[in-house]
Amino acid sequence: MTVTAPPVAPATGRKVSSGARSGAGRSGRVAWMVLPALVMFVVFGVVPLVGVLVLSFTHWDGLGPITPAGLSNWRSVLTDSSLPHSIFVTFEIMILSWLVQTPMSLLLGTFLAGRQRYRALLAVLYFIPLLLSSAAIAITYKALLDPNFGLGPGLHLDFLTQDWLGKSNLAVGVVVFIVSWQFIPFHSLIYQGGVRAIPTTMYEAAAIDGAGRIRQFFSITIPQLKYTIITSSTLMVVGSLTFFDLIFVLTAGGPGDATEVLALDMYKTGFMSNQMGPASVIAVVLVLLGLALALLLRRLGGSTTASQQEGA
Repeated sequence: MTVTAPPVAPATGRKVSSGARSGAGRSGRVAWMVLPALVMFVVFGVVPLVGVLVLSFTHWDGLGPITPAGLSNWRSVLTDSSLPHSIFVTFEIMILSWLVQTPMSLLLGTFLAGRQRYRALLAVLYFIPLLLSSAAIAITYKALLDPNFGLGPGLHLDFLTQDWLGKSNLAVGVVVFIVSWQFIPFHSLIYQGGVRAIPTTMYEAAAIDGAGRIRQFFSITIPQLKYTIITSSTLMVVGSLTFFDLIFVLTAGGPGDATEVLALDMYKTGFMSNQMGPASVIAVVLVLLGLALALLLRRLGGSTTASQQEGA
């Protein structure tokens, strides 16, 4: 008699490949590597923001006890006539400095992306202003622009011999000029890296078609730097919300309140008037403005998943 073995039931589970297991292991290791940065962000980013938000609903002079205030701080700050003016001055300096920094940084970054040896030396020289302290820069320019003992009277130049920091329009122009002078090197470095990432074959093909340098700049360089421009503009716009030390040392918000930006208004409210609650409200307004502007610029830039080199 022949005995037949029972049929073997088909396997219901799929065999996991070694590649899938290794991929899962790599993702787990990456998650553990991200954890320290996440902890630092929560401790030094999220927790202080939550603390400022909570403090905005309290009364505190910086030394005494903290008492609840409800919505009184928000009502007093949002109905204060100085808040719209500070927001206007902040956006005025932001827009003017962006209009100056963006084209200058783009041109310098494109120029410094060349391969000539002397351009490396120029790149180092252009980068020096970014290494200096904002307070030191403000003190230096304040001395140079002094109408009595500054650069103008010393060189007998009538154009420079005027009260640059005593007139509203001139003071705003000086602030925009100094901010641009200090931060153009940083953004030039960003654009320099972006230009060097553009394939040279695109320029070679354009040259074969008869396109000159100017045509190549507007038809190839600028479109290929779309996301670089968005990144640089985001840093400029959001960073302009935190201008404090330079303006505080240079003009202290004057003449009058012509250069009193939100960050300076927050400092005066909190540390000169000892009203930490209203100052925290202004800080929350600053954070919300920064988030809104960053999201707006990201929206204008479109999807960043597409390759920049596709010209999208």
